[in-house]
Amino acid sequence: MADIERVGVVGCGLMGSGIAEVCARSGLDVRVAETTGEALEFGRTRLLSSLGRAAERGRLSEEDRDAALGRITFTTDLGELADRDLVIEAVVENEQVKTEIFQVLDQVVTRPDAILASNTSAIPLVNLAVATSRPAQVLGIHFFNPAQVQRLVEVIPALTTAEETVRRAEALVSGLLGKHPIRAQDRSGFVVNALLIPYLLAAIRMLESGGAGRDDIDSGMELGCAHPLGPLKTADLIGLDTVASIAESMFAELKEPLYAPPPLLLRMVAAGHLGRKSGAGFYPYDPPR
Repeated sequence: MADIERVGVVGCGLMGSGIAEVCARSGLDVRVAETTGEALEFGRTRLLSSLGRAAERGRLSEEDRDAALGRITFTTDLGELADRDLVIEAVVENEQVKTEIFQVLDQVVTRPDAILASNTSAIPLVNLAVATSRPAQVLGIHFFNPAQVQRLVEVIPALTTAEETVRRAEALVSGLLGKHPIRAQDRSGFVVNALLIPYLLAAIRMLESGGAGRDDIDSGMELGCAHPLGPLKTADLIGLDTVASIAESMFAELKEPLYAPPPLLLRMVAAGHLGRKSGAGFYPYDPPR
């Protein structure tokens, strides 16, 4: 994959910082863009902490940690992504925000065959693709949290995506990043969330209706079905705001009642109880660092 050497990542939250780390540890030149200096500094601290923990736990040598850090630069100017071979957008799950970013990237990224990718969990890729002048080079590359650990990556072509773009993306994911790509249709939820989100929502409805308690719901799936995490713990890990956003997107497109977010989930999001990243969800957590 010598044709993809310089990667841009837009957004340095949980997913953006994880994607940037994966790319840097794989030898790629990575430039991370955020909207404000404060957000960029917070993301930089998260990324440095993650690399430091990997070295402390023996998953990464100090030399490799330092080499990865040396491959990452930071900016608040999307124009500094002009020379990138691939740009992965990983911002809030909001179609208008993502569309505006793709329109800017379309103007500033200069390589004619550069790939513009979204890490969206549910937003239709075709809507992002047609907002650009290069829809054949737009697709989804969906990592899972934490990106540094999870091996699966969904590659999602839009109706407008060229097969060569898909081939290059899949080769990068499997060959250089060492992940396992699966190809998904551009349908809200793709593969994993189309199966996962109704399961999580069913658990929240069971808790909301009093059908079972929090611990019993999670223990039932962990001990009865050998799941590593119960559904409520999983929702906290993903982020309850992200779960709600995916559910709303799927319900808007498919109109199936099982995709509708339960009132309890919406109330928790409104209260700022977003799971691990906020320090409170269905379970309490240490305050985020």
